[in-house]
Amino acid sequence: MRPLTRPFLFIMACLVWAGCSSTKSLKPGQVLYTGADVIINPDSSKKIDDQKQVKTDLESKTRPRPNKSILGIKYKLGIYNLAGEPKKPKGFKNWLRKQGEPPVLLSEVKLKYNNDVLSSYLISEGYLQAEVTGDTVVKDKKGKAIYTAITGDRYKINKINFPPDTGVLTRIINENKGKSLLKVGDFYDLDVYKNERIRIDNDLKERGYFYFSPDYLIMQVDSTIGKNLVNVSVAVKNIAPDAGLKPYTIKNINIYPNYSLRRDSNLRKLKPIQYKDFNIYDDKNTFKPRLFDRLVFFQKGELYNRKDHNQSLNRMVNVGAFQDVRAEFLPLDSFKNDQMDLNIYLTPLKKNSLTFSVTGTSKSNNFVGSEVKVTQTTRNLFRGAEQLDVSVSGGFETQTRGTSLGRNQISLTAEGKLTFPRLIVPFYKPNSTTAFIPKTITSLSYQMLNRGSEYTLHALKGEFGYNFKENIYKEHNLNPISISYVSTSFPDSTTQTRIFNENPLLRSTLENQFIIGSSYNFTYTNQMEDSRRNNSYFFGGIETGGNVWGLFAPKNDENQKSIFNIPLTQFVRLEADFRNYYKINKSLIWANRLNLGYGYAYGNSTSLPFVRQFFAGGGNDLRAFPARALGPGTFKVADSAVFADQGGDIKLMLNSELRFKIVSVLYGALFADAGNVWLRKEDPLRPGSEFKAKNVLNELAVGTGAGLRVDATIFVIRLDVAFPVRKPYLPEGQRWVFDSIAFGNKDWRRENLIFNIGIGYPF
Repeated sequence: MRPLTRPFLFIMACLVWAGCSSTKSLKPGQVLYTGADVIINPDSSKKIDDQKQVKTDLESKTRPRPNKSILGIKYKLGIYNLAGEPKKPKGFKNWLRKQGEPPVLLSEVKLKYNNDVLSSYLISEGYLQAEVTGDTVVKDKKGKAIYTAITGDRYKINKINFPPDTGVLTRIINENKGKSLLKVGDFYDLDVYKNERIRIDNDLKERGYFYFSPDYLIMQVDSTIGKNLVNVSVAVKNIAPDAGLKPYTIKNINIYPNYSLRRDSNLRKLKPIQYKDFNIYDDKNTFKPRLFDRLVFFQKGELYNRKDHNQSLNRMVNVGAFQDVRAEFLPLDSFKNDQMDLNIYLTPLKKNSLTFSVTGTSKSNNFVGSEVKVTQTTRNLFRGAEQLDVSVSGGFETQTRGTSLGRNQISLTAEGKLTFPRLIVPFYKPNSTTAFIPKTITSLSYQMLNRGSEYTLHALKGEFGYNFKENIYKEHNLNPISISYVSTSFPDSTTQTRIFNENPLLRSTLENQFIIGSSYNFTYTNQMEDSRRNNSYFFGGIETGGNVWGLFAPKNDENQKSIFNIPLTQFVRLEADFRNYYKINKSLIWANRLNLGYGYAYGNSTSLPFVRQFFAGGGNDLRAFPARALGPGTFKVADSAVFADQGGDIKLMLNSELRFKIVSVLYGALFADAGNVWLRKEDPLRPGSEFKAKNVLNELAVGTGAGLRVDATIFVIRLDVAFPVRKPYLPEGQRWVFDSIAFGNKDWRRENLIFNIGIGYPF
């Protein structure tokens, strides 16, 4: 047994013992509370609808909650008992005791309170005659509460009455009653009634009723009509104030773009700049007035409506120029008339900011290193909420294991990105009315990658495109033009010849490349909706290279279409990424991913350019295989290869991961990955690399493993360990390697265990 294993097992044994002997520390007369049990209609043979779920819901509403447990072991209580009564206010025992939980006692259970809570819940679900009685049972210093619920029959809605048309307000309610959440034949449900009031309030808010509230509505329920039926009448309360019963229009729109509490009184004394319907109080001309055309949706004289209110706030927040946004609606003459002013207070972010970051990397291809990055951000560059980000980063990596021990790699990257909070389209002025700001993004970057005495790679890239969101679920990225130029320099021709002779595959990687193309990406996600049991994510992208330019580009001496005598790369690249997250319960999630990629090269190219190829292996992919070292197909790169990067034109990836909470912010995972990459056409230098549909399943690599995650919400640190169970490069019939797994064998562990450290979840 390894030295570290013994103390770990000893601690676990202590926790189990302490958890199992949880009553020994109780004082005379104390009884440990073990939980609640709800019995529904014990004298009736007929079950109610969803009885199992109703029972679970009722038990979850009882208080107090018993001590936390896993597999019946009250581990938190075990920690508390293991620490004992500390003799000092500080120290290890005191800290350890705080990590646990004191025993929850039966004396803390308030039966009458729980009876009322459970009865109210059943009544809100339509069991209007429900009664709940509770009692306790004690055995061997342990006790539980038993609640007996007599539900009676569940009531249904017989008829719905809306208020008679006595004015504009009631007319609006009746105009929209077709959208009512109340339906004849549905069960009585208090939550539905509450949501119906909110729905009516939303309809009125869209028609100017700014001061109306759902509390001004009452749902009168008549349950005396018999046959377990109720009539529901919707009415406006007589006590509703006059301000809530009339619509309001916008009179003045006052904007304070450079607001602070310190300058409040001075700003109000300024003579405003008149721009369309806006009064702008800004003596420093911080922003161009036309910016507010895209941020504020209200107009003078129009009725207030919640949609414009929310969209205006969302746009002012999402434009990324303000640290504080506040909209104030003030009635004129203390509610005596039906007009109000809109005051918008905006506090800008600092003009300039500098961020500095240091990251460490440990890759599955045995490279470790670090990178330093400095980013200068300039906001409101042209007084239109534009943002310029200029970053410079430098890093190094060194190989710590393998045949090329000590090999170093140095990188230097410079990037500039300018973001405009609007769509810049020639000969067209788009008028977006969504809550999200469409953006035009231009970027220019340069990267130098130096691999010691081998070669130096230079990459220059320029891009112009658009980013816009339809809603919170859908996002589009369109880059009409993207230009990349990659060139490689060698210390001398001898070195170049040697590298190409040792690895002919590098020739296509290191040759000068010119890529001119376009790309479009679409993303859909509902992961922000935590209430969903099933969340999904989809990413789809298409990229083209040389398609349009290839029609006009001249040919070089080798009959290749080229620009500046550099062959033009021509291809179409498709990619799709499907993800699903199923919540089995609050602490257990089953995550799955399907990642597909297909590239078609033509004209000058026989395969995708190296920088656009698909790769397999690594911490976010096939975690049981080194990064970029798998495939294509059944080909296996030699262990002695200096550069193991193996790309493909086609990719298939399947991932499945079970994520569970261990304690606090510590989570665990069990996972399995399968996939590979292939070439569309066979490469003679890499036998078995061609994609053939009939052979796909037989050529998949499979790996499995486990991991730990520290999920602190704002960041996630991940450690995974994985090993292969299927190696596609082995002879047929020998690819499954379950029989060779030997965790106790040092050589097996060195050759098969892959450790991955990462930031964020793998998918």
